[in-house]
Amino acid sequence: MKPLNASDFQLSSANSQLTATPALRLTFLGTGTSVGVPMICCDCAVCRSSDPRDNRTRASIFLETPEGNYVVDTGTDFRSQCLRENIWKVDAVLMTHSHTDHVMGFDDLRRFAFARGGRMSVYASAETMADLERVYQFAFRNPNPSPGYLKPVPHIICGPFSLGKTLITPLPLPHGDSETYGFLFSRNRRKLLAYLSDCSAVPDDVARRIEGVELLVIDALREKPHPTHLSVAQAIEAAQRVRAERTLFTHLCHELPQSAESTLPPNVGIAYDGLKIDFSE
Repeated sequence: MKPLNASDFQLSSANSQLTATPALRLTFLGTGTSVGVPMICCDCAVCRSSDPRDNRTRASIFLETPEGNYVVDTGTDFRSQCLRENIWKVDAVLMTHSHTDHVMGFDDLRRFAFARGGRMSVYASAETMADLERVYQFAFRNPNPSPGYLKPVPHIICGPFSLGKTLITPLPLPHGDSETYGFLFSRNRRKLLAYLSDCSAVPDDVARRIEGVELLVIDALREKPHPTHLSVAQAIEAAQRVRAERTLFTHLCHELPQSAESTLPPNVGIAYDGLKIDFSE
């Protein structure tokens, strides 16, 4: 079997993976680390790369299902990501954690909530929700917001929950000394997607929950070890332990070029901004 590169997942009108009504369509809004790529004040080869896949905005994904559309994280680049991907409908947001690169586009949800009087369902851990309420208190604690302003509807994640026919299982993950959530997305008892964007390890209980997942999207910051993120070698080990059918790396820094995927094992690739993947029923 030849190595599976991220380009093998790309959708186009001539690609057999494109389906008219997928059960789940995944779009990578961003695949970069907290400073993005190219990085300010850097002239390394990746930051100067002519390969558009080396241009990485802050990590986030967009999910489309027959029942509704959902975004995971609203980072610093959320507005431009939505414009780039021509997104017109978001029904709920899931938050992995409250670090700046994952929440600072939160108020841009107002445009998607406008037709519902500003209401937007927000799913997060109690700790993350408390941080959101503190940072965006003008939205959470304003009893009479002006028309068109965001009115978050908080849902504290205490275990698996469903959005339409999609079962979402939270996956607590270490992120250095803090904790983040990954998410497993399942439909019809199929483990379609596990999204582990920010983590420094994959605990055994999480590995068991997502074992055999069809697509694992996992943090792989760079080759060199890092205290709060997985390295490439650690991400590969986790993918093998999980026995994922396919794996794509995300949350990438400027030390890992897109061209590095030619060195990866079979069925492992590097995601890039704008990549779309369909999962059939």
